[in-house]
Amino acid sequence: MQVVGGIALAPLLPGLVQHWKARLQGRRGPTPLQPYRELRRLWGKSMVDPEGTGPVYRLAPLVVTAAIVAGVLVVPVSQAVPNLGLGHDALVLVGLLALAHFAITCASWDVSNGFSLMGASRDLMLSVFVEATFVVSLAVVALIADTTDLRGVVAGTAGVDAWANPALALGAVGFAFVAIAETGRQPVDNPDTHLELTMIHEGPLLEYAGRDLAYLQWAAAARHWLVLVLAAQVFLPHARGVWLQLAVLPLALVVLCAALAIVETLLAKMRVLLVPRLLAVGLAAALLGIAAWIAGAP
Repeated sequence: MQVVGGIALAPLLPGLVQHWKARLQGRRGPTPLQPYRELRRLWGKSMVDPEGTGPVYRLAPLVVTAAIVAGVLVVPVSQAVPNLGLGHDALVLVGLLALAHFAITCASWDVSNGFSLMGASRDLMLSVFVEATFVVSLAVVALIADTTDLRGVVAGTAGVDAWANPALALGAVGFAFVAIAETGRQPVDNPDTHLELTMIHEGPLLEYAGRDLAYLQWAAAARHWLVLVLAAQVFLPHARGVWLQLAVLPLALVVLCAALAIVETLLAKMRVLLVPRLLAVGLAAALLGIAAWIAGAP
């Protein structure tokens, strides 16, 4: 379920968000399977090498894809999953996501396209705040579970006992901002537009086509899987039993996709310079979670 879900079912999650967002706005919209159609179309097209680019441009999509695939192997879908050779440490996941950002940024510099560099610079600026909030949110649950191994974190936050202290709820608030930013959703970014002056995550992808773009679009969809699985199995109430966790996970992912669609419908995109303030709110909530755990610790 972890490998097949993270690799094959990941494009379904942004498809569900876009489908429900369109329905909430009174439009017919695409079907949830539209991302698969886009990937199939791109896979059949030839790749493009812009003039003047080198091996960095060519290798970046492969590095991004490899980092995200490794992230899929790291994030567990329950408290008992195979090791798969990479372990399940939370800091490894943060490092893999940072590696993906770094690779696509290097490709933007290799292309030297003004709009690509603009999107990459914005992405890096936001990544500073996103990764800080991500680490602190994970620190809250690591303190509760007394481990940074995500399998132990899933087990340590299961049941109702972990919610007796407000630390987990505050950590969940911080992680909610991380989920919106990592998936490129409003109010941080607008996935429905390709306006050069407003795009963030789409900017570095402007020069890619064919299979390269298919790799990058799959990686963007797999980010939805990574953060939403973490949200469902760590930052939301979940059962203690392994099989019950696996049974409830699909329903939890559907509910979280619906929540993203509602947030995108209710909120407009913020100015880029205001987004760090929004993420700072999540960081402050996570820090309060650490303070609440310390205050309530025996």
